[in-house]
Amino acid sequence: MTRSERLAEQLDWYWRTNLRPRLEGLTDEEYFWEPVPGCWSIRPRGTSAAPMTEGSGEWRMDLASTAPEPTPVTTIAWRLAHIIVSCLGYRVGWHFGGQDVESETFAYAGTADEALKQLDEMYESWNAGVRGLSDADLDNPPAVGPERRPMEGMILHVNRELIHHGAEISLLRDLYLRQDDVVQR
Repeated sequence: MTRSERLAEQLDWYWRTNLRPRLEGLTDEEYFWEPVPGCWSIRPRGTSAAPMTEGSGEWRMDLASTAPEPTPVTTIAWRLAHIIVSCLGYRVGWHFGGQDVESETFAYAGTADEALKQLDEMYESWNAGVRGLSDADLDNPPAVGPERRPMEGMILHVNRELIHHGAEISLLRDLYLRQDDVVQR
C-alpha cells in the first residue's frame, strides 16, 4: 500500500464503518434540529438572526466574521455544510481538479437527502484525489490554496476534521433520538 493509499484508508475506514452508516435515515427534522436556543444552522434566505450568512441559493449558512463568545452550538445541517464546503470542497477544487467551491457562492442543501448527496460526492472526489498522490506530492506543499505545509500534513488535518465533526454529528443524532428521555428527568 502506498503512503497516499494509507492516508486515504485512514479516513475511508472511519467513513465506511462509522460516519456514513450513522447518517443513514437522517431526516429533515433531525437535520435542522436545534438542541438549544440560538443555534447556527442552514436557513432559508432572509430568516437568519446570525450576524451574517453565506450561500448563493435559497438556503444560507449562519456565521459571523468573528465567532461570538460563547461560540453558538451548530445543527447537523451546519456541521454537514462545514464538512462539505470548508473541509472537503475547497481542497477538492484546489488540489484535485474539482469545481471551485466558495462558501459565499455555494448552494447549501435545504434537505437532509440533498446534503448527504453533496457529502457523498465531495467525499468521493476527496478520497480519489488523495489516493492518486505520489510520495513527491505528499512531501511538498500544495501548488494552489493557502496551505504551506506539506500535502501529507494537510491531508492528516482534513482527516482529523472529518473525524471530529463526524463525531459531533453522531452525538447530535444520539441526543435527538433521546431528547424525550432528557426532558422527563
